[in-house]
Amino acid sequence: MESVHEQATGCPSVRGFLHRATTGSDGLVLTHGAGGNCNSALLVALAENFSQNGITVLRCDLPFRQQRPYGPPLRTAEIDQQGVQRAVEFLRRRVGGRVFLGGHSYGGRMATMLAAKEPSVADGLLLLSYPLHPPNKPQQLRTAHFPQIRTRCLFVHGTQDPFASSEEIQSALKLIPAETMLLSIEGAGHELVSKKKSDVGALGFCDSGRENQLKGSRDLGSLKPETYGVSFERLIGTPDCQCWLVHLGKQCWRHLVKPPT
Repeated sequence: MESVHEQATGCPSVRGFLHRATTGSDGLVLTHGAGGNCNSALLVALAENFSQNGITVLRCDLPFRQQRPYGPPLRTAEIDQQGVQRAVEFLRRRVGGRVFLGGHSYGGRMATMLAAKEPSVADGLLLLSYPLHPPNKPQQLRTAHFPQIRTRCLFVHGTQDPFASSEEIQSALKLIPAETMLLSIEGAGHELVSKKKSDVGALGFCDSGRENQLKGSRDLGSLKPETYGVSFERLIGTPDCQCWLVHLGKQCWRHLVKPPT
């Protein structure tokens, strides 16, 4: 892992950490939510795991977080999207393959807004806890740009997330013309950590159009890319939720990043 801070006149800086993969040529940019930074436990865990499995990862601070260490973004969506664009360009110069774009909450929202305007910005989107609406304000949907998204998307959503119910997120995904997949994590909230640390609960893969239940399997490694409906009970019986989330993240990545034909 190496520290990154690239400045350019008239453009947002790229600041964060680069996790270089020893094998593989693809890359992933990961950004944080409105209340965090690139050192969040979720981003660090995913970056370490992906880089160990052939994906070079840049986890970076959005421009609003570079401007001040605490507090939410204040009308900075445009410059934050420029920062995401700069991060993608930075990573493209360092990997020879595809570049994917991911973000938690606000970071994921910035990724979708940028992709709606610039479809070629990334080869796929990994969206962790997309903030569909403010808590308790379901009428304030953040989906106006969804019909313009032409990039493949994998959404990861906790069933107890106050920013969207499972039904709301499934309905919203129908607005996206590109291929989408929804991974629901039973019992998890906006931070994607199960409330019951002794039991990870049931994890369900589904696409935006159908949901099947095939219980009993504990081996995510056997999951085929074309298999959309799978449920796993007590996937990893450990109190370390970060551990199972990292393992799950690796498998999600295998679904989003299909090998090139």
